[in-house]
Amino acid sequence: MKTIFSLFISFFIAKAACSQTFTLKSADLGGQFSNEFIAGNFGCNGGNKSPQLSWVNAPEGTQSFAVTMYDADAPTGSGFWHWVVVDIPANIHELKQGAGDVKSGLAPQGSLQSINDVGVPGYQGPCPGIGEGDHRYLITVYALKTAKLGTTQASTAALTGYLLGKQLLAKASLMVYMKR
Repeated sequence: MKTIFSLFISFFIAKAACSQTFTLKSADLGGQFSNEFIAGNFGCNGGNKSPQLSWVNAPEGTQSFAVTMYDADAPTGSGFWHWVVVDIPANIHELKQGAGDVKSGLAPQGSLQSINDVGVPGYQGPCPGIGEGDHRYLITVYALKTAKLGTTQASTAALTGYLLGKQLLAKASLMVYMKR
């Protein structure tokens, strides 16, 4: 026979489990990018490898995920999109390190990497201008209510962002900094 205390504890644990937050994390990133994740062009000589990312506690009804990386401080007037990945199947909860190289085969089967603001699909590491100060790189995972977003490899980040907003259930982000 359950006591009142054990019923209370069971209720508390069940309630806590229901209210967990959709969370993005990375085994590779702290507050700043290390050299292997920095661009290997535009005056930078990093490894241009995309970081490992994983997420937990997606909301019920999630049919796919998308991941973006955006530099809000790029001096373009509209920021700079470094990475756009959509159509990640709902049963996948990680992008492996290096998955941003479209030739590597490390991206989840069925996912699609669209063009970044360099004009090529896949990951473009950060490389802020010398003396520009800290740039904020927002890496976001989106839980979506559709299995396929309807974009192509040639879709712009702006169009993809618009469609992500229309299909959004939840999102979680990491902020990583870099300056030169």
